[in-house]
Amino acid sequence: MPLLWPVMIVVGLTGGLASGKTTVARLFQQCGAELIDADQVARTVVQPGRAAWKDIVAAFGKEMLHDDRTLNREALAAKVFRHPRKLKLLTNIMHPRVAREQARITKAITKQHPDAVIIYEAALLIEANAYQRMDRVIVVTSDQRTQIARACERDGMSRREALARIRGQLPMRDKKRFADILIDGTLPLAQLHNLVHQLYGDLLAQAQQQTHESRKHQKSRI
Repeated sequence: MPLLWPVMIVVGLTGGLASGKTTVARLFQQCGAELIDADQVARTVVQPGRAAWKDIVAAFGKEMLHDDRTLNREALAAKVFRHPRKLKLLTNIMHPRVAREQARITKAITKQHPDAVIIYEAALLIEANAYQRMDRVIVVTSDQRTQIARACERDGMSRREALARIRGQLPMRDKKRFADILIDGTLPLAQLHNLVHQLYGDLLAQAQQQTHESRKHQKSRI
């Protein structure tokens, strides 16, 4: 019997540069959560020929493309970085398409697993107002020194580059205000695993309870 409405729980997961967000996302996935990566969704919506791709080329020029016509994301990022108007234009092109693709993927997951816990990992969850579509918001925190050290080691950034990227993001203190749950991304991996495992268990229990209540409601209407 089909459910009257989706009863999965969608959790927005965000954090600052190199705060540990992706590590936490992978730990949730290991526990059994379904993972949607906003960055991968964004790559999908800008494939050559798609509407977002056409709008970006029209707005920023063909120099934003590689020789194979795929989007040069690094060139585009450099073009909009520190240019609020250009960034807003790109945001207006991208975010509605990303939202629709996320909704499509969520619907497909829910069809197979009505009581799924879905983790939506997105660096710009708050900036893009995507947090408004979430049932819960998790913010992974880190001190700036750790962020810089990780970014330099992981991504080969210079200290100046890492600091500029951090300053270009919404400050951590502001991200925290949107959080239902805060996770310290500097915790040892074993401790992070235990914390995520407990959180996943709580979220799964809530999703299963919602599924149970939805089915009871359906039966009462028959």
